[in-house]
Amino acid sequence: MLIARGIALAIGYVCGLFLTGFIIGKTLNVDLTTKGSGNVGTTNTIRILGLPMGALTLLGDLLKGMVPAFIIYFLYRHAFADDGSIAILMEYACFGAILGHDFPFYMPKKGGKGVATSTAMVFICFPRALPLLILTFALIVYLTRYVSLGSICVAVLYSVEVILFAIVGWLYYFYNYKWEACALAALASILCVWKHRSNIKRLLSGTENKFSFHPQS
Repeated sequence: MLIARGIALAIGYVCGLFLTGFIIGKTLNVDLTTKGSGNVGTTNTIRILGLPMGALTLLGDLLKGMVPAFIIYFLYRHAFADDGSIAILMEYACFGAILGHDFPFYMPKKGGKGVATSTAMVFICFPRALPLLILTFALIVYLTRYVSLGSICVAVLYSVEVILFAIVGWLYYFYNYKWEACALAALASILCVWKHRSNIKRLLSGTENKFSFHPQS
């Protein structure tokens, strides 16, 4: 299982290296790392390139978190007993994709913040957590127009939900690995909050950009 965990992380990391927003920007002769917030995620893509390109970025960043999980499933579905091994390996694959997105080796200081790719982890591994997370995110962004604030709050809520699921017995598909699953979810949350540290500073100082569907001129 230790080697399998490493393979899952590696496959996920390689998939995460596909920085959708950056690639879309380059095809349009726009370097998103030098525009707006400098981030290559959905929000900055919408801000600079408009809603259609932002939606495409969101889709790509979701898929690159899901694809490695499915690869791992088909690689190992017959290799282990039905004790939660496949579920935890799929979560490692999703976490690897988050690492690839946040820390691409070819652009170490320009990776994303992992919100969409982390959402893929929720969708694959903890689907019961998704409705409340989506509702909370939408409500916070609607009331404040701060996507960063919504992302930070949802990242924290994600860990809380998963831990509660483990306590009440809703992580049955992880069996012997439920606390390891919680630890990975917590790491994803901590990483998301840490990647938003500059946003937190701007939120506290009142200089954070508010969200708009209209691209900047």
